[in-house]
Amino acid sequence: MKVLISIRSLEELQPALEGKADIIDLKNPSEGSLGAAVPSFIKKVKKLALNDLVSAAIGDMPNLPGTAALAALGAATSGADYVKVGLFGVTNEKEGIKLLTEVVNAVKEYNSNVIVVGAGYADSRSFGGVDPMKIPNIVKSAGAKVAMLDTATKDGRKLFDFLNYIELKSFVDNAHNLNLLAALAGSLDPEDLFIINKLGTDITGFRGAACSNKDRNTGIVTTERVANIMKIANIL
Repeated sequence: MKVLISIRSLEELQPALEGKADIIDLKNPSEGSLGAAVPSFIKKVKKLALNDLVSAAIGDMPNLPGTAALAALGAATSGADYVKVGLFGVTNEKEGIKLLTEVVNAVKEYNSNVIVVGAGYADSRSFGGVDPMKIPNIVKSAGAKVAMLDTATKDGRKLFDFLNYIELKSFVDNAHNLNLLAALAGSLDPEDLFIINKLGTDITGFRGAACSNKDRNTGIVTTERVANIMKIANIL
């Protein structure tokens, strides 16, 4: 299992690297759960991170396939190894496939080695979004490689408050049966890795737990907190 640590500034890059995060994820939390990182930030991190894998979120995307494709291409050309799109505005499987297919096509035409992540939301019922259990099928149909679940709601509740163990296990198993990687995030604590690992998850994402005061918005990623997450991950 790989651990993804989300950072929002160059100030947070060194602690993430020193803490030995597997994937450095770039986002802008002030713009939402998967708020987009700007191209210049991606370029700078890619240059400084050397051989580390870099992921870039392109937003909690409305149902605008062309906009999503252009944003994804921008992230890819800026150096992202993973391009992560939040399927926020789509309401059904058909819409999700159309949007994500345009993203995949744009990215793959530029660089076939860039990995596209299709991210759904465990709490999608609260805003009329696509059923989170449909995400693996959407990702597979679009030709992407990673099926992810996160939470749009950032009020102290976490992934497990919206989907139970059986539902999450079904999500992970379905992704694997489709030859996809399964990723989970959503206000997780380091101790949640024991459950996440039991689910068979391939990639687990953290931000709040890696920040001072466990605050994803006003806190800053610290080496100590990242190292603690990695220490648990490495014994599993």
